Amino acid sequence: MAKRIIITIDGWSSCGKSTLAKQLSKKLGYVYVDSGAMYRAITLYFMRNDVDWTDKKEVKKALKSIELEFIKNEKTRQGEMYLNGENVEYLIRELVVAEKVSDVAAIKEVREFAVAQQQKMGAKKGIVMDGRDIGTVVFPKAELKIFMTADNAVRVERRFKELYAKNPNITVEEVKNNLEMRDYIDSHREISPLRKAKDALVLDNTYLTPDEQFEAALKWFKEGM
Repeated sequence: MAKRIIITIDGWSSCGKSTLAKQLSKKLGYVYVDSGAMYRAITLYFMRNDVDWTDKKEVKKALKSIELEFIKNEKTRQGEMYLNGENVEYLIRELVVAEKVSDVAAIKEVREFAVAQQQKMGAKKGIVMDGRDIGTVVFPKAELKIFMTADNAVRVERRFKELYAKNPNITVEEVKNNLEMRDYIDSHREISPLRKAKDALVLDNTYLTPDEQFEAALKWFKEGM
C-alpha cells in the first residue's frame, strides 16, 4: 500500500485552492477538508444567533454549541459542510458570510477550536486541506505544502463570476472590496496570519487552467513519493 501523506494548500482568496484540493483528493483517493468552510459555518452560526464576537465569553459559550462535520454528497462525491446536523454548504458561500468570516477567523478562541478539529481529521493522513494557515500552523510537518497565488484582477474576475451566478445584483466593485478586505485581515491578524511556509512550493495560476494547475501539483506529489 502506497504511503499516505498530508497535503496542505494555502494562499489568497479566490486563487482556486478548493478546486485544486478537490482535484487532488479525487485523484489520490484522499479526504478533502475545506478549512475555510469550517470558519464560514462558525460565522454563520454567530450571525444567526446574534453572537457578539468581540465578547470573549460569548464566543467561548457559542463554540460549545457548535458541531461541524463534513458529509459526502453521494451525487458529487464531495464532502459538504454540516453545522449542527444541517447542510449549510451553499448558505456559507453567500457574500454576507464572506464579509464577516475574516473577522471571526481572526479570533484566537475560534482558531483554536477549528485547528483542534482539523488536526484530529488529519491524524490518519491521506488528507488534502486548504486554507490560510494549514502549512504553517495546522500541519507544519506536512509532506507536501503548496502556496497558491494569482493576479488580483484575475482573482476578482473569478470570484465575481462565481457569485454572479447566485446573485445577479452583485457588482465587481463589491467583490473587489471584499477580496481586498479579506486579504488585509488574513495577512495582518495577530493569530495565525496568512503567510507562505518556508518549505511551501509556490503555484501562481494567473495564466493556468484548472487542468494545468492540477498537473503541476500532481507532478510535485509524484516527485516527493
